[in-house]
Amino acid sequence: MRRKFLLLLETGLVLAGLLLGASAWKINSALEQPLNITQEELLDVPKGSTPTRTLLGLETDGVIKDAFWLRVYWRFNLAGTPIHSGEYRMQPGMTVTSLIDLWKRGEVVQYSLTLVEGWNFHQVRAALARDEKLQQTLAGLSDSQVMEKLGHPGIFPEGRFFPDTYSFVRGMSDIELLKTAYERLDEVLAREWNQRAADLPYADPYQALIMASLVEKETGVPQERGQIAGVFVRRMALGMLLQTDPTVIYGLGDRYSGKLTRAHLKEATPYNTYMISGLPPTPIAMVGREAIHAALNPVAGSSLYFVARGDGSHVFSDDLDAHNNAVREYQLKRRADYRSSPAPATAPEATAPQTPDTNSPAHEAPIPAASPNPDPEALPQVAPQESPAAPAAEPDSTTPQSPQ
Repeated sequence: MRRKFLLLLETGLVLAGLLLGASAWKINSALEQPLNITQEELLDVPKGSTPTRTLLGLETDGVIKDAFWLRVYWRFNLAGTPIHSGEYRMQPGMTVTSLIDLWKRGEVVQYSLTLVEGWNFHQVRAALARDEKLQQTLAGLSDSQVMEKLGHPGIFPEGRFFPDTYSFVRGMSDIELLKTAYERLDEVLAREWNQRAADLPYADPYQALIMASLVEKETGVPQERGQIAGVFVRRMALGMLLQTDPTVIYGLGDRYSGKLTRAHLKEATPYNTYMISGLPPTPIAMVGREAIHAALNPVAGSSLYFVARGDGSHVFSDDLDAHNNAVREYQLKRRADYRSSPAPATAPEATAPQTPDTNSPAHEAPIPAASPNPDPEALPQVAPQESPAAPAAEPDSTTPQSPQ
């Protein structure tokens, strides 16, 4: 009896060994099989996918065989290991082992979206909506609703996102990317605010952000940003109007057609710095770190005016007579290829160049379409800015008495 039991036990062990050996062979064969593809393909793994569902899907599509044995392998060797959502690049000749290694490393295909300095929020939303790789969740929402979804209700969106190139994977949502850009702007602004110069006319970092947006829209020449900021800060200190055209253009919203006229300069909007004192109520565009740094570290000097040469740079003047002479030289005798700022590398929604008009103000920039008219309920109020009494009135001139 005992002998029979031992014989049965021995037979069982042999069979178990054979079964284990056969299973190991099947698992190894399944792992080493090449993917059944003839060209590069992308495997899309949606959020919430499991290894079982993914393997069965590959088998259904004819890319692999023996999904059962691969599931057994995963269960006993990679239990608890998640499979990261996103796209995985499958190459001809790649084995299942190599594909699983990609899954374990989370080596998903990366895409990128660039938010450009000087863009307004309308352009940011348009860029997000055009990207087919992003999950679209913002369609049909107002700007105020977008900010609520971001967790910042009541915050006006203009200028609150940092321009940069952002990497993402398929399945990431537009709101997630916006959140990253919002937090990035807060980080950069806080860091620059803590390193600011003394005696600046800003009550808080937000006012510095507003100033940075004016600097961003006035010049694309890096070395001039500090000088532009210096002109604006000195004008504020003297009680002079800022008189910067990009604010007028922003206030016009969709009505701006690419040409600014004297009538526009006299139109009362919350953003017309020819009519209002101090800063406009909000930023007018996204700003890069350099513009923020310039606004918080303006270059010292005595210039109160500047005019575009037409090659992207500016002539700075200390008094109105010198400024008017510069206007006559560089504005009233414009050459055909005149530009008030450098041609942007990316210029979405840019308006076509207009024929120069000697009745238009000194600065006529080829600025992309402005944001739609801001929602009045979302407009923040600008804190009063301390400044001494305004100086004596400047001499009359047929040339607009602006810093430009």
